Amino acid sequence: MFTIKKILLDFMEEAAGVTSFPVLSWQFAATGRNFRQSAFHIQAAERADFTQLIYDSGEMAGKDSNGIKPHVKLQSGRRYYVRVRAAAEGKWCTWSEPVSFLTGNIAENWQGKFISAETPADKDNSKGTYLCKEIQLDKEVEQAVIYTTALGLYQFFINGQRIGREELAPGWTAYQKRLSYQTYEVTEYLKNGRNELRAHVGAGWYKGMLTFHHVRNLYGEQTAFFGQLHVRYTDGTEDVFATDESWLGADSPVLFAEIYGGETYDAGKAEPEAGMWHTVQCVDYPLNNLQPQTASPIRVAGEIPVQKMLVTPKGERVLDFGQNMSGWVKFKVRGAKGTQVKLHCFEVLDKDGNVYLENLREAKETITYIKGSDAEEVFTPHFTYQGFQYAWLEEWPDDAQADDFTAQVLHSDMPQTGSFACSEKLINQLQHNILWGLKGNFLDVPTDCPQRDERLGWTGDAEIFSSTANFLVNTHAFYQKWLGDLVAEQADNGAVPHVVPDVLTPVATPEMIEHMGMDGASGWADAATIVPWNLYLATGDIAILRRQYDSMKKWVSFMDARMDEQGRFTYKMQFGDWLALDGDGKTPLGATPTPFTCSVYHLVSLEIVARSAKILGYLQEAAAFNQKLEKLLRRFRANYLPEGELTVKTQSAYAMVLAYKLAPADIRPKLAKELVDMLEKDGHLVTGFMGTPCLCQALSENGQTAAAWKLLEREEFPGWLYPVKQGATTIWEHWDGKRPDGSFCSPDMNSFNHYAYG
Repeated sequence: MFTIKKILLDFMEEAAGVTSFPVLSWQFAATGRNFRQSAFHIQAAERADFTQLIYDSGEMAGKDSNGIKPHVKLQSGRRYYVRVRAAAEGKWCTWSEPVSFLTGNIAENWQGKFISAETPADKDNSKGTYLCKEIQLDKEVEQAVIYTTALGLYQFFINGQRIGREELAPGWTAYQKRLSYQTYEVTEYLKNGRNELRAHVGAGWYKGMLTFHHVRNLYGEQTAFFGQLHVRYTDGTEDVFATDESWLGADSPVLFAEIYGGETYDAGKAEPEAGMWHTVQCVDYPLNNLQPQTASPIRVAGEIPVQKMLVTPKGERVLDFGQNMSGWVKFKVRGAKGTQVKLHCFEVLDKDGNVYLENLREAKETITYIKGSDAEEVFTPHFTYQGFQYAWLEEWPDDAQADDFTAQVLHSDMPQTGSFACSEKLINQLQHNILWGLKGNFLDVPTDCPQRDERLGWTGDAEIFSSTANFLVNTHAFYQKWLGDLVAEQADNGAVPHVVPDVLTPVATPEMIEHMGMDGASGWADAATIVPWNLYLATGDIAILRRQYDSMKKWVSFMDARMDEQGRFTYKMQFGDWLALDGDGKTPLGATPTPFTCSVYHLVSLEIVARSAKILGYLQEAAAFNQKLEKLLRRFRANYLPEGELTVKTQSAYAMVLAYKLAPADIRPKLAKELVDMLEKDGHLVTGFMGTPCLCQALSENGQTAAAWKLLEREEFPGWLYPVKQGATTIWEHWDGKRPDGSFCSPDMNSFNHYAYG
């Protein structure tokens, strides 16, 4: 007895905006053991009752239930239904429950224009604006689909009803080359007669202040909205309503909103008066940059009530939500019309129990709200988000109650796929912290931190954490989108920038670029090879390797072209074993020499490219890469393992050589024993970004499981359980972000939600 319990579309549970038939995978529920499919049958239709089939595979012999790609021609803006049945030992199960997907603008017949309610004079303004249009429908609607996006952030409404559950749409991309658009089926929101289409737009990543350089207008000086509504009538005709100069614009109640700076909202200006609407301007933007967002939008993923309301020794009223997170505070407020309230989000209390804001640097994380009536009002922010556990009621009426506040958790929508639990409570809390570190930093791009004036897509953090992320949640669409931005930002010579999207290079001085480099950092740029490879291992999706293969090769070629006489990759600034504890203390660099770490990652990426070439059927290229790999490995061993002795005497060097299997198999046990001796001598781990992910693996795979367990069990600084004992609910940037005496590391770089060490 067996059934098909779930069908995935392009390895995801939902798909809207797809431009080709999704790859199908299905999961079984079966009694007994050793179940194996022997055949399958797929049908696709335009109706849920499958009376209008567009595809019927017939009964096909095959064991695969993963990565099946029907080749079917689809139309734009249509909903299609899919069902599957399968056979095992000559018996067929019943048809699965149908799943559906919505196609995007396959024809790319774009008719709209990007329109703005701002002018060039607003380039230093981060206000919200409305864009509005009334349309008339005089025939019965069969189906209506709209494609929407913005230069900035937007929310879209039809007849006052919010469309979609996305937040901070359309997300953050390499805008100069890519912009995601969202696809919605909106038939139920339209009515016969007059209909109002309205967009609410904010600055977002497009023109608001970004990076620790505090620069704005990195992509443009005016926000803009794009929309194209396709209405198909029951008589077979169709109308298209697109954004153009006939729309009207006005200022919205959002007086200010930025990613770092929070939001100021005047509810007394909730609806513009008739005389406030004005003509709009068209903003040039290449329509061929538009690409569909098919899944993993940012959404409200849960709500957390106030755990404690407290008053600090300084008299500050503070809400404690008990969990470090990304999101915002939804609140109710009472008082007379015009009353202003203000709350300030932050991560930790200082050693005396007072509000601590220093580690936010220049990020304000402040929500200011001005009441529009005398009645109780409810507010949720629109175009910002905060990283926080606490909220300080900086200005608030005395009648504030815990039930007036709810923390709404925001992150990209990725169903959880893996979990871990054991009998040790501290380790279970560590696992919780790792997952919540992911949640707090996977907001359309894998950010380093969600609270301070940074929140950038650092490639090193993403690379280090990618296999863990793939275990925890379904990252397929998330990483696929981010890797598309990585390709867009990759230089012609193959160099990959430190952050993706790259907002550091455009604001760097020529001297910084020349002497430090803003790209090409080993272990960081290797995200070009390691992230897609790990995603392939997690899903079996060969298409991800095919899409990224040229990018992978370009990065390896970049390293090949910059080797010294000893065959070691050398290039400008290298982060090396970042934040390791064995450095000189003057910089965040660890003691492991960067020529060594560069050589390791050169080998790792080259092996991935060789394997990918073989999987993709490029056998001649695979052979060439393997020859190069063997030569480079010989040179590595000559440089760093002469006569079987590792010449770089750091924990990270040993861990990396063992975990990546760069030493001959017969000497690995000896190296593992030497690593244990180093750990005993040092008393604890001293590894950084590169060494730490390899450490327990290097030990446990080479007969030193007890030493790996000892590292994991350690409750003192430095160790994974030290932050847990200090009350952490996410992973910290520093092992001792908070010291036993309650003091902190330097506020210049001390995030309490920084997932890399997870």
